This record gives sequence, structure tokens and C-alpha cells, in this order.
Amino acid sequence: MEELSHFINGQRVAGTSGRFADVFNPATGEVQARVPLASVEEIDAAVAKAAEAQVEWAKVNPQRRARVMMKFGQLINDHMDELAELVSREHGKTLPDGRGDVQRGLEVIEVCMGAPALLKGEYTNDGGPGIDLYAMRQPLGVVAGITPFNFPAMIPLWKMGPAIAAGNAMILKPSERCPSTSLRLAELIKEAGLPDGILQVVNGDKEAVDALLDHETIQAVGFVGSTPIAQYIYGRACSNGKRAQCFGGAKNHMIVMPDADMDKAADALVGAGFGAAGERCMAISVAVPVGEKTADALVERLVPRIEALKVGPYTAGDDVDFGPVITKASQDRINGLIDSGVDQGADLVVDGRGFSMQGYEDGFFVGPSLFDNVTADMDIYKEEIFGPVLSQVRTETYEEALKLTMDNPYGNGTAIFTADGDTARDFASRVNVGMVGINFPIPVPLSYYSFGGWKKSAFGDLNQYGPDAFKFYTKTKTVTARWFSGIKEGGEFAFKAMD
Repeated sequence: MEELSHFINGQRVAGTSGRFADVFNPATGEVQARVPLASVEEIDAAVAKAAEAQVEWAKVNPQRRARVMMKFGQLINDHMDELAELVSREHGKTLPDGRGDVQRGLEVIEVCMGAPALLKGEYTNDGGPGIDLYAMRQPLGVVAGITPFNFPAMIPLWKMGPAIAAGNAMILKPSERCPSTSLRLAELIKEAGLPDGILQVVNGDKEAVDALLDHETIQAVGFVGSTPIAQYIYGRACSNGKRAQCFGGAKNHMIVMPDADMDKAADALVGAGFGAAGERCMAISVAVPVGEKTADALVERLVPRIEALKVGPYTAGDDVDFGPVITKASQDRINGLIDSGVDQGADLVVDGRGFSMQGYEDGFFVGPSLFDNVTADMDIYKEEIFGPVLSQVRTETYEEALKLTMDNPYGNGTAIFTADGDTARDFASRVNVGMVGINFPIPVPLSYYSFGGWKKSAFGDLNQYGPDAFKFYTKTKTVTARWFSGIKEGGEFAFKAMD
């Protein structure tokens, strides 16, 4: 069995804590590797090396740091298939999804190639008599990124790219369920020219997380995961005087108006609801048709599309639509929520429970499920299922559909499908959700914007990637300067203050 490692000071290093976690193959249910779980002492050692290396890295001008990002981006592209294989092997998502995972992370690295422009300060000439003012952006020092299992390449790249391009050193703590991709990315960025110690990959569990949150050298923490953990990390980091941006759960709604193209809406819901087995914080998990005729027409189109979905291991190639969920516990939780939906009176139109494949009977598979006539008091509506389950909540009017979306405690992403520009414009203006799609089901912004939700989906003032990331990973220093005029008289300078 493979035994994984940490990546400290430019090389893979065996763990010394004596504690390990199992890394599963989700398709077979078998343990395929063990990953070491770092102790507080190992965290301290990694942070010390990072702090030492960051002093010199901060002195490297932004253009040269950007050149490292250019080379890193090239290496990611060159190793795309290898990285996608690592993602799929430990997460279970299909290879096309794995490549998409890497590609969306690569796009953020491409924006980081423009770091010199994003790090420019401000200058005011003659702000007062003989007085100039200027502001500069400087790195924070050592920062931490704590990333989830569902995007083993994308989100680590979202964190490390802007932080490192801005002149910081980063301690990356990837999910212990999918650690291999981050370790390989660390090797590639070293090959791109990053000095040893600037990116440290430390695997671990809550002990490692708490050590990062409490470490006085760590200046900022970025996190993506569930809302309870996001809230915990945000509170503990802030109480220790750190900056924090913590992104949590979601319950994304897609409103379907009567004038929408029903076939396009159905296709969008199937892709957005069941891609990557629904293990995406931007997955659409609630369809909200307006009017009974709209709801009936939507279900009529959804059922055959969902029943035609192919579920299987990533090794089956491009013919598979989605793979298993991440763990047996996730599989049991999702099936339990489907049970609760039935018990609480929702109509289970397509039942994904009990899915099994010959040769993969012990895999963590859940087939696609579709509920109709779901109400807001049901567990399948209130809980973030994070699995291949789509719920339809029927509404009579646009205002009712909008209110349902706005009353939900989560505010990550939402969408509306309509042919009416005025309705779409009203929706985008009024809805209290951070990312909005118009005839677009998963409105993840392009990498030169910023990604972030509202309400219980996000804690902190700044979003991740894009311009917000460079603001988060730097601090502003403002200088007020006054110079005195020198007038040469008889070979000597007589200085006269400018009043």
C-alpha cells in the first residue's frame, strides 16, 4: 500500500506523528493509500521554514514572481492528464470532470501571471505643498490554505496562486481524503522555479487545522468546506487576529419561468445537478418551476434524461456521466436523506438508492434521484445533500419563487431560465445571492472576476481569486513624503522648507 507524505522545504517528507488516515478508492471501497496526519510540532517546523523563505521571496519583484507562475501554468498544462488521473483516482469523479477541475485552477494561475498589474499601488503628486502621497501593496508573510475534497486541484490552485504571486509563503492543508494532487502540484511549482519553503503541503486533520489557526506566524487563512466548519475556522482565526475568508455550504436554486426553453432548462438541470455526483458547492440542487404547467413540462423532460445517466468508475472513460461519492459515510448520509424525503411526503420520481455495479459492489455509488412536490420544511430541502439528488419545489408565481430563494439561509449561487429580459434583470438585481446565472446554470465567474457567496455560504469580506484575492493576501502601506528645496548658494546648499 502506498504511503504518502508531506511536502516541506522543497521535498517530500515522511510524517513523524505516527498517525495516519486511509485514502480510499471510492469506486471499489478499498484503501489505496495512507496519508500522515501532522502533529503540532510538524506544523511548527513547516511554518518556521516558510517564514524563513518568505523574507527573500517578498524581495523578488512581481514580474519575476509572475514568470514562475507562467512556467507553472505551462507545467500544469503539460501534465494535465496526469493531474486529472490523480484527481479522479482519489475523488472518484470522471476523467473529463478531473480535467475540468485542473483547468479551472489553471485559469486562476493564468490570471496570476498578471500579478504586477494587480499589485500596483497608488500615487498622488502634490497632495499638499511639496507633499507626495503613495500607497503600496505588500505581502502579509506566511498564510494558510485549507481546502476540501471535492476539487483536489482547483481550490488549492485558487489559494496558492494569488498568495504566492503576491509575495507570501503558503502552508497548504489539503483534504486528507484527496491529498496526492496537492503534493504533485507542489513538485511542479518547484520545477517552475519557486524557492524551497514558499509552498509547504502539510496533511492533517483537526489537530493540524487548529495548530494553523493558533499559530502566531500565520497571518491569514483561506478555507472552503461545509458551513459549520467555515464558521468555526472563521471565528477561531479572527479571535487570533488573523484575516480569514471561509466559504461554506450551499443550496442553489434554479427558477424556471413559463417562457423558458424547457429542453435547455432540463439539460442544464441534469448537468448542474448530477455532474461530479452533485459534490459541488455550485451544483443546482433545487429546481423551482413557476406554474403547474411549467412544473409538469419540466418533470416530463427531466425523467428520461436522468434515467439515461451512466454511473460508473472513472476508469470506464468518457462514457460515464458521474462516479461514486467520496466515502461510505457520504453514501449512507445521502441515502438517508432520500429516505427522509419519502417519509416526509415528497414524490420520489427517480430513485437512485441501491445502485450497484458488477465488480464494484463495495463502491460508494449513489444513483441519480429526482424528487417532485418538495416543500421548504422537508429535510431534503433544508440540508445540503452534496450528492446526486435534485428536488423540485413548485411555485405559483415569480415572486413566490424569488422569495423561496431569498429566504434560504444559503446564498452561494442561483440561476433563472427565462426568455424575458426584464424578469432576468429584476432577478439579478433583487436576489440576495453572491453569484447569479441567467440562462446559465452554474455561474462560476471567470478567473479575472472573484468567486464568493452570501449569507451562510461565506464568512469574510473578500472573495477568492481575481482582484479580491490580491487584496486579501496583501496589506496596504501609505507613505506621505515631503521634500525640501535645495538652493545652491556659493558652492553650498541652503535648504528651505516648503510651507
